[in-house]
Amino acid sequence: MVLDLVVIGLAITMGPLHNSAFILLLSSRSGVRKGLAFLLSWLANLVVVITLVLLLTGGQPPTRHSAPSTGAIAAKLAIGVALVLYGAHRRRRPPRPHGPPRWTARVDNASWVTAAGLAWVLQPWGLVGAGAATALDADLSTLTDWLALTGYCLLATLSLVVMEMYVVWAPASAHARLNALRSWLGGHQEQLIVTLSLVVGLWLTAHSIYELVA
Repeated sequence: MVLDLVVIGLAITMGPLHNSAFILLLSSRSGVRKGLAFLLSWLANLVVVITLVLLLTGGQPPTRHSAPSTGAIAAKLAIGVALVLYGAHRRRRPPRPHGPPRWTARVDNASWVTAAGLAWVLQPWGLVGAGAATALDADLSTLTDWLALTGYCLLATLSLVVMEMYVVWAPASAHARLNALRSWLGGHQEQLIVTLSLVVGLWLTAHSIYELVA
């Protein structure tokens, strides 16, 4: 479970779409407040999903090879296959010129509520679902699993935390470097999405098949 959560958490935190949007929020008027609203909303989403899973299981992992256990593995397998197919599809399709989303033109006038809502919209729900399926194996009677779930939520939020703290501590240099990062993410967005989809998809597919036949 721990290794799966690390892989999924890293993939979430490295996603180019929400990181680009977050940098744009930080660069707007009252950017620190909007960024904090986005960050807390993003983290709250992850915590809520994990909490719902733990309420469903009662903090005890289902018996191995039982219907709930097999269903969770099958869900991860389906998500893994879907990610592989999605990554392969985007890799094969011809490049498409794309401009920034329409909402970016209104980001300066956006409220902190809008920023918080944007975090939920930009969540990579496929990966969040994979994390939820993995969390079904958590045993809350052990400190290790508590730490694993906490670490997963923090890891999936790490890029946002780092950028928020950077802007607070060194706003002048942070804005210049983060805007350069946003430009780089925009130019490599397609490659990043394809790579993350294929890597995580293949990992989930291979690991899920192993768990099913082991």
